[in-house]
Amino acid sequence: MRWRWTALLLALLAAPPATAQIPALRHGQLIVDGKPFLILGGELGNSSASERAWLAPAWPRLQAMHLNTVLAPVSWELIEPAEGRFDFAGVDGLIEDARAHGLRLGLLWFGAWKNSMSTYVPAWVKRDARRFPRALAADGTHQEILSAFAAATRDADARAFAALMAHLRAVDGDRHTVILVQVENEIGFLPDAREHGPIADAAFARFRGSEEAFTAEAYARYTEAVAAAGKRAYPLPMYVNGAQGRPGRKPGEYPAGGPLVHLLAAWKRAAPSLDFLAPDIYFPNFGEIARSYALPGNPLFVPEANNAGDPRAAANALLVFGGLNGIGFSPFSIDTIDAPGAARLTALYALLGGMAPVILDAQANARIAGFAPPVTPDGAVDEQPQTVALGGYRFTVRFVDPWTSRTAQTPAEHGGMLLWQGGDDYLVAGTGITVTAAPVSGDGKAGLESVEEGRFEAGRFVPLRRLNGDQTHQGRHVRLPPDAIGVQRVRLYRY
Repeated sequence: MRWRWTALLLALLAAPPATAQIPALRHGQLIVDGKPFLILGGELGNSSASERAWLAPAWPRLQAMHLNTVLAPVSWELIEPAEGRFDFAGVDGLIEDARAHGLRLGLLWFGAWKNSMSTYVPAWVKRDARRFPRALAADGTHQEILSAFAAATRDADARAFAALMAHLRAVDGDRHTVILVQVENEIGFLPDAREHGPIADAAFARFRGSEEAFTAEAYARYTEAVAAAGKRAYPLPMYVNGAQGRPGRKPGEYPAGGPLVHLLAAWKRAAPSLDFLAPDIYFPNFGEIARSYALPGNPLFVPEANNAGDPRAAANALLVFGGLNGIGFSPFSIDTIDAPGAARLTALYALLGGMAPVILDAQANARIAGFAPPVTPDGAVDEQPQTVALGGYRFTVRFVDPWTSRTAQTPAEHGGMLLWQGGDDYLVAGTGITVTAAPVSGDGKAGLESVEEGRFEAGRFVPLRRLNGDQTHQGRHVRLPPDAIGVQRVRLYRY
């Protein structure tokens, strides 16, 4: 059957080369069609993209929420139902429907593993345990997890992924509907720190390091083979996503060896074809986890930013884009979001979509800051004000609104962004914050020359009303109330 795959791949690789610039990462930003791009995303449920007709009613809703990118799974079992025979009808349908609604796609390759398990592999893989062996737990029991040490599994996975990427190049290489690809999904071993079995045990006997480091290296080497095969066919940006562990849990009590920040060096070393590692964040300490991944050479993208409808989405997104120079933010199960959550996300993405050009420019020139109250893993909120120096002024941001009853506000949901536009001009965006300024030099005081409430249209600020009275407490502060998300243009002066 391999000749069929080879013939298909050669035919696809012979397709005309892309006429426009392939999406890429450059200087920490995602570049799409030659311009920096901010992912305002939403990830579909795990099985939502398996049937085109089932997903059809969701596309208008996704468009109406002002998403610009949908993350959609592509499972190995659906594109290669028989070995060497590929069916890309589902992928083509995703691309066509995304284009019809003005949306980009990030594809999630559910290959050998999805949430550690191997449930999305083809039946011909599942039924041939001799050729595609399962991993063993420490007690010798077989797991529904393919072994990371099986060359036949790795090679079959890599061939299927390369065929997918070659197909994308052929059908989308000149349009770039698909802008990045996730390789596998939430890799990590359960229920132990490493897999067992004759090959794994022999390899560990030669390894110098912990069981989890051994697992990380094995998974990273496997993933590198898959990613490298895909990049040879079509070099889109590629990443892996990591399921986080709660503090105090041992490897195996969370998916051991996955792309977690404490294993980042091992993953970077063993899987150089990956462009970055990304955190899936469902725990209250969103900011702590996101910040740990925002490292030089590892641009921050949060592909699963808690479940869609999370009331903290605005605060978390503003921190990602403003405080951590993130390239993207994407709640999970976007197709099942409830009405209140959809309304909040619509307002957030409408604001960020209009501001995207100025946000991206500010990121590139270190003229941006973002704020959200830190939250512990146990949910305790630090409401203390935060300060930052930007453009000659020191700003203090407070998360408790002085004009709203304390019982009627939730500071954990408050957050904002500050953008310096040069001179004494700033933009303040967010919800539930008040902002004051003082000269960094300590000489004199800073006043509000003008404060304008407005909106952004395609990167251009459109003023709606001047707020130099009660709304600024007679010039004492800039205030964005907690019952909405908005943006204000501020000009400071000194006296």
